[in-house]
Amino acid sequence: MEQKIAVITGSSSGFGLLTSLEFARRGFKVIATMRNLEKSDELEVLARKENLHNAIIIQELDVTNDDSVLVFKEYIHSIGKVDVLVNNAGFAMGGFCEEITIHEYQQQFETNFFGVIRMTNTIIPLMRNRGDGLIVNISSISGLVGFPGISPYVASKHALEGYSESLRLELKPFGITVALVEPGSFNTNIWTTGKKVSLLSQDKSSPYYNYMEKIEAQMKKGKLSYGNPKQVASLIASLVDNRRYIPLRHPIGKGVKWMNTIQLMLPWRLWEKIILHKIFNK
Repeated sequence: MEQKIAVITGSSSGFGLLTSLEFARRGFKVIATMRNLEKSDELEVLARKENLHNAIIIQELDVTNDDSVLVFKEYIHSIGKVDVLVNNAGFAMGGFCEEITIHEYQQQFETNFFGVIRMTNTIIPLMRNRGDGLIVNISSISGLVGFPGISPYVASKHALEGYSESLRLELKPFGITVALVEPGSFNTNIWTTGKKVSLLSQDKSSPYYNYMEKIEAQMKKGKLSYGNPKQVASLIASLVDNRRYIPLRHPIGKGVKWMNTIQLMLPWRLWEKIILHKIFNK
């Protein structure tokens, strides 16, 4: 039986790293991609620890760079097939709308949105030619619900949600399934080392400085309740088991389904009152 191949972006840490290991455990040949190969040590060590190193091929890839994606395209097309693509590469940009530059918004979208399009368009022909494939786009609760202080991230994930809906309808007739995984708060580095904050919103002279401090305080307060990212990796890998019908959306994490449902049901006036009360405690 021919070995299945999974391509996973952003595999140097977090969901990408754990998902790479999970697919390898399931017998896949994993092409684990990352922008900086110097950050591959953790994945390599964990893979060797479980004797999975022969199942994981680490490849350099910057999803924001057309030339880098082209080099990867030549490599993956020489292999000739991909069974699963997990578009995981991403980061979070924080700050307040007024103080975030257009360039910063563009940086956010280049990775979280346009990077997904680059990779998806690279892989689609291989899947379409075989009449089979699964594309998993890693979204977020922020793709369903807006929050203050992270508008670039929220906007990029909302865009990803809409793109994925259209993509799913377009590719379904070709035997390709598109799914969205929508994590809530999990213990990864996206809100620490993986987070970038607009310099203006960090300046004490900013009119939003105290607002940002309160948001950061709420995030730190909730950190103890963050979920184990292994749950997300397990969910992503488990989608390949259900080849009969894979739903579009897969929310995961404490309170995620409740938050999305409540936000849709409540009048906006009540919803914003809840969010602002939580931040300002009044």
